[in-house]
Amino acid sequence: MVRPGKALAAPQLLLLVFLCLLAGGARASPPTDALRRVSPRAGAGGLCQQLLLPQGYPCTEHTVQTDDGFLLSLQHIPHGRNGIADNTGPPVFLQHGLFQGGDTWFINSNEQSLGYILADNGFDVWVGNVRGTRWSKGHSTLSVHDKLFWDWSWQDLAEYDVLAMLSYVYTVAQSKILYVGHSQGTIMGLAAFTMPETVKMISSAALLCPISYLDHVSASFVLRAVAMHLDEVI
Repeated sequence: MVRPGKALAAPQLLLLVFLCLLAGGARASPPTDALRRVSPRAGAGGLCQQLLLPQGYPCTEHTVQTDDGFLLSLQHIPHGRNGIADNTGPPVFLQHGLFQGGDTWFINSNEQSLGYILADNGFDVWVGNVRGTRWSKGHSTLSVHDKLFWDWSWQDLAEYDVLAMLSYVYTVAQSKILYVGHSQGTIMGLAAFTMPETVKMISSAALLCPISYLDHVSASFVLRAVAMHLDEVI
């Protein structure tokens, strides 16, 4: 068992992620102007206030703007509940999957949720939320009622969202990033890693439940879930 506050090496991180998945815990040079495109919102309402702060974890909210105008929410958990801030390990970026948001990494208990486990083991945890999800519904010029707000594909998530979020984390942490993606977060990561400006910020990646395409989906349950915006309901 890793002692609280002691950071793991990259191979150990991959093993930890794999063990968490088996146990059910997985359920759940960058642009120089990156900092100017971000507005930290420490203590503001959001995922931090609703989930992390009540559990005793330090957490700050950040907003990153993509090159195509979307305003994305990022959460930063610098360490666990043990209060050790000077022994922070490498930055870990957690990217959720389809129909989900950053809260997916914290919905189980502290012992079963990967976000909590990483923070308690000394990692510098960052949580991404792509456009259109519960925590990322802003845009510099569009509203959620505009058709253009929803005119994008997962390729845009890789090209714009992943790049913008990783660029900010890299700029703040001044360190290469350990990327953890789940479901859609895996294909987004792989696509983003084909871009030189993104892959140079990555030290390693753990891909949970990797997927590619979901063409010609006809299952009534899936279509119903999309129509209901299920990611906001659960």
